[in-house]
Amino acid sequence: MKILHLEENHPTLIEGLQALGFQNDAAYKDSLKEIRAKIDQYEGLIIRSKYPIDEDLLARARKLKFIGRVGAGLENIDVNAVESRNIHLLNAPEGNRNAVGEHALGMLLSLMNRLNSGDAAIRSGRWDREGHRGWELSGRTVGIIGYGNTGKSFAQKLSGFTVKTLCYDILDNVGDKFARQVSLEKLQSQCEVISLHIPQTPQTLGMINNKFIANMTHPFWLLNTARGSAVVTVDLVEGLKSKKVLGAGLDVLEYETRSFMTTFNEEELPPALKYLMDADHVLLSPHVAGWTQESHVKLATTIVEKVKKLFF
Repeated sequence: MKILHLEENHPTLIEGLQALGFQNDAAYKDSLKEIRAKIDQYEGLIIRSKYPIDEDLLARARKLKFIGRVGAGLENIDVNAVESRNIHLLNAPEGNRNAVGEHALGMLLSLMNRLNSGDAAIRSGRWDREGHRGWELSGRTVGIIGYGNTGKSFAQKLSGFTVKTLCYDILDNVGDKFARQVSLEKLQSQCEVISLHIPQTPQTLGMINNKFIANMTHPFWLLNTARGSAVVTVDLVEGLKSKKVLGAGLDVLEYETRSFMTTFNEEELPPALKYLMDADHVLLSPHVAGWTQESHVKLATTIVEKVKKLFF
């Protein structure tokens, strides 16, 4: 069986698939047109997020038996079209859940202790202790929206602190000893921290908006290590200016390209993005929460193991 790889991953992925007897062809620099022209030769397809896997591509993939998504999100895949053709869809949310949980916790502690702004102040020659007096996480209530792999990982890491952790999810009975499942309204009424761990779906697009922020009882810190599309940036900026949002840790941004490889794709930055870049109570990272040295390997081995289970 032949597998086509659209994007480069850790060498462990190709090595593992070769050991299982698959032929692996790389198409890292191929255009979508070139991929469409040869996809009918392959039984397997390995992707991240560079190209949409849509009806047009799938109609040409007459031999395709499985798609391996090296990551968690499936928003670039027409899942219904895949399932209607009995193509197996494999993803790897287990591969980077620990990395995302650690990143979210690191962002939260940095924001609450004003570490990024304090560092910047010292580097600019200002020694301002009172201006960088922080807050303690202990005793606060943290809300996790989306209680799957990464949400559970974050909750488990919070368990080392004296916090109350609540979770909200569209699925029933997902709470555990690390987080109690509640309604969204109860989450908003009690929490002082909101962390997003949700996929991109029609229901989550623009979820954090003026209405959501207004419905929060307490001023709060916002973390987003999920998808940039979940936050309406102009509304977040209003919340930051009004101090209803005390700070934001954003690993993902509304302005990212489909491949997540850049957000600076316009000559002039949107004003809301410019505000985030200049604000000292905002911490930004370039979509790397699940992008550690360890998760690079784990994502690859997870896909290999799922392919092995599928065929052997």
